[in-house]
Amino acid sequence: MMRRPIIAGNWKLNKTPSQTAAFIRETAPLVSGARCEIVVCPTAACLFAAREATRGSNIALGAQNMFYEDAGAFTGEISPDSLLELGVSYVIVGHSERRALFGESDEIVNKKTLKAIEKRLKPIVCVGESALQRQLGVTEETVRIQTKLALAGLPARDAEDVAIAYEPIWAIGTGVNATSAEANSTIRCIRAVLGEIYTAELATKIRILYGGSMNAGNARDLLSASDIDGGLIGGASLNSSDFAKIALSV
Repeated sequence: MMRRPIIAGNWKLNKTPSQTAAFIRETAPLVSGARCEIVVCPTAACLFAAREATRGSNIALGAQNMFYEDAGAFTGEISPDSLLELGVSYVIVGHSERRALFGESDEIVNKKTLKAIEKRLKPIVCVGESALQRQLGVTEETVRIQTKLALAGLPARDAEDVAIAYEPIWAIGTGVNATSAEANSTIRCIRAVLGEIYTAELATKIRILYGGSMNAGNARDLLSASDIDGGLIGGASLNSSDFAKIALSV
């Protein structure tokens, strides 16, 4: 495959530092032969423990969030430089929970994306439609707008360092996932948008993941689709056996 897949686990608000270290030590030998990039994204409080536990493994470290300024009066935020010192290489940007619960606008998502690239962190930029938007038939319009706004001002030379995660909001944590055909169709739409922003050739090099109740049972089917380049895994990433099965499905 021209695009190397990514399987990233978004742990959300789960696991303590000791649990994080134990999970990684348990998972590392299970995924040592995986052909994809493997990323775990614990909470900020667990990043140091995760860094120590991932040493010598093929598991990369990701963060769930990052602020778009280097320093300042931003209580409770974490800076990109702090993430870099903690060994982070990926950062999730614009997750639907951040948008819905913490008021992150498309403008903020764009600022975070550009700051991540400036700092040589690799952003995983989340886009996706709500249940209502899906019912109204505006899925493609929604992801087109979100993608264009998230990448506004991003030079073509940096585009390959961005991964897009298509996460239909109606499928996150619900146990209901898009079929491989549905997910692939929307992801092909996102790839077409990338071609409009940059070039068709460059769009073929940018990785687009699927998120939304991907698990050990449906991963192989979803990951076999032509334009799905991996997964941003929620609940299933909290179980080492399930997470390994997903990683080995690529």
